[in-house]
Amino acid sequence: MKLPDEPPSFTELMRDAALRAPQRVIEIFDLARPVDPKGRYLHWDEMKRRNPPGGLSHSEWWLATTFARNSVRRELPLLRAVDGRPFSFSNVDLVQELVHRIDQQASGQILADDTVTSLRGSNRYLVSSLVEEAITSSQLEGASTTREVAKELLATGRAPRDKSELMIVNNYQAMQYAQELAGQPISPDEILTLHRIVTAGTLDDPAHAGRFQTANDERIAVYWTDGTLLHRPPRADELPARIQALCAFANGQDSDGFTHPVVRAIIVHFALAYDHPFEDGNGRTSRVLFYWAMLNGGYWLAQYLTISAILKRAPSKYVTSFLYTESDSNDVTYFVISQLQFILRAIESLHQYLARKIAETREIEALIHGSSQLNHRQLSVVGEALREPTEPFTIRAQARVHRVTYESARSDLLGLERLGLFVRTKVGKKYVFRPQPDLAQRLHGLE
Repeated sequence: MKLPDEPPSFTELMRDAALRAPQRVIEIFDLARPVDPKGRYLHWDEMKRRNPPGGLSHSEWWLATTFARNSVRRELPLLRAVDGRPFSFSNVDLVQELVHRIDQQASGQILADDTVTSLRGSNRYLVSSLVEEAITSSQLEGASTTREVAKELLATGRAPRDKSELMIVNNYQAMQYAQELAGQPISPDEILTLHRIVTAGTLDDPAHAGRFQTANDERIAVYWTDGTLLHRPPRADELPARIQALCAFANGQDSDGFTHPVVRAIIVHFALAYDHPFEDGNGRTSRVLFYWAMLNGGYWLAQYLTISAILKRAPSKYVTSFLYTESDSNDVTYFVISQLQFILRAIESLHQYLARKIAETREIEALIHGSSQLNHRQLSVVGEALREPTEPFTIRAQARVHRVTYESARSDLLGLERLGLFVRTKVGKKYVFRPQPDLAQRLHGLE
């Protein structure tokens, strides 16, 4: 991976411009904007490949841009880089626009349809979302299990067969624990607990689970897949104080102005990944911590978003936003904007799912002609069977998916058998239910 070029020094550019032509400095600053003419928050590595506006040279364009950013930049004194300087954030118009869109699209309107608000939609999709996030977050860290096998693993609750499957189960359990923590302050001990859950049984040395690295450990570094060194985190002896400061920031104990909850959650994600306090599992833990921070900020929609699936499609963009921050005076705005865009794409995927879910549910309801013989869980099972006619259904899996008791799930599936819609067979010690080959025609016969 090619590392981004570091930007020119603002101080040196100012000195050179002032010595060369003082009047030119005034002209440059008249064109100062924190973003480019298209509204993009460009890094020097991107800017030098584009045509400067207003007759500026590339160096003058960077000087003007940096000047404008400095005027709106706010330091984050609780969070500091390896060099000891605080990270900073610029609440530019682009950031405000993106968080406004997230606020709009994450509002109560998304729950207006009965398909989502009732148990027939929301709980089922919540479980599905947790499954998808657990799978893709683990795959980002090297888990090699296919989605089909991973979904079967989590749906049936069987024991993991290898490290990849264990990573996925751990991630799922950690996200459930983060849900329980929502509404409570985070602490270093809770972060250790999250890491312990995420890495249980997957580390070469089990003693490193739920433990920050110490001065006696060989400090880890972050490398790209081709061996390029991306990041050297802070010294291990600094970690206790740094993690304490991170928790204070996550809990809103900084008093230096208002930080939007979504932006705060993103910066918390960045800070833990930057500190890289663990031997392994840093990425998974930082994403679970982001999940907690979103829920803690009142963003219930985070439960339904599979952001790691979006990150998995663009891993280099994810890494580049880290590198831009480090190379440009600890400006975390690059990472914030990138993550806001990822969140919006995840919300868009959610909307697309809900539109399909609503259409499918209405189609099934129309097919059954208003029959009162199926409850909402059975309707959901029938809908899934119509889409995946070869998929087997088990009582335990349905209890897990719909978050009901074993007896309720058993009653649902036996009811579908009695109606002639499903066939029950015994596989080992458990019953498996499969839809009849002519399920759609049989549904037409329901009164």
